[in-house]
Amino acid sequence: MDGARHGDEGRQALRPVPPLPRPLANARPVVLAGTIAWFAAAAVLAIAGVGGGWVVTCLTGGGLGLLGFVIMGWQRRAADRGARGALRNLF
Repeated sequence: MDGARHGDEGRQALRPVPPLPRPLANARPVVLAGTIAWFAAAAVLAIAGVGGGWVVTCLTGGGLGLLGFVIMGWQRRAADRGARGALRNLF
């Protein structure tokens, strides 16, 4: 059995993957929804009088969502100015 050429057949049939449509590649709505959900959960837990650890966890999740927005803006500005290390066509 000739195993050396077996892998070459599959490589010729592969086509490049098309990019995602712009609405599907946009992470902002997902990050926004998650951030709002974390802050809303913190408010509900605080009003209900649930233990402080849960509220702190929810506030931390919301804070990380805000940090995500900062990082997305940072990457966008880097891509706009043409920085070599910037992620392009992400948002």
